[in-house]
Amino acid sequence: MDLLNSYQNNYLIVFVFLCLGILLPVVALFLGKLLRPHKPEEAKYTTYESGIEPFHDSRIQFNVRYYIFALMFVIFDVETVFLYPWAVAYDKLGIFALIEMLIFVIMLAIGLIYAWKKKVLRWM
Repeated sequence: MDLLNSYQNNYLIVFVFLCLGILLPVVALFLGKLLRPHKPEEAKYTTYESGIEPFHDSRIQFNVRYYIFALMFVIFDVETVFLYPWAVAYDKLGIFALIEMLIFVIMLAIGLIYAWKKKVLRWM
């Protein structure tokens, strides 16, 4: 019976955090709507570009390479996030962790070499 209460307490804690995670943003948004001034004017609904009236369409096409560079950055940034816990727990995990992380880094290196060969990393 004590084990059952322990599990119920764990679920109760999760439920409380779930409710707080939903309730706090909703209350903050509602209070913000109540407390902010509401004075609609036509000028407030116009496009603002540093005080200058817009003179052409703001939608322009970007080179897809910008997005690819951003994606590559995110991939290698996430790699760093995965390397940190491994480095912290390396003493406890031993050679198994070393081999596992080498496989992980080799797979990322293969992806980088593939991108390099496909000339994805060339700027112009």
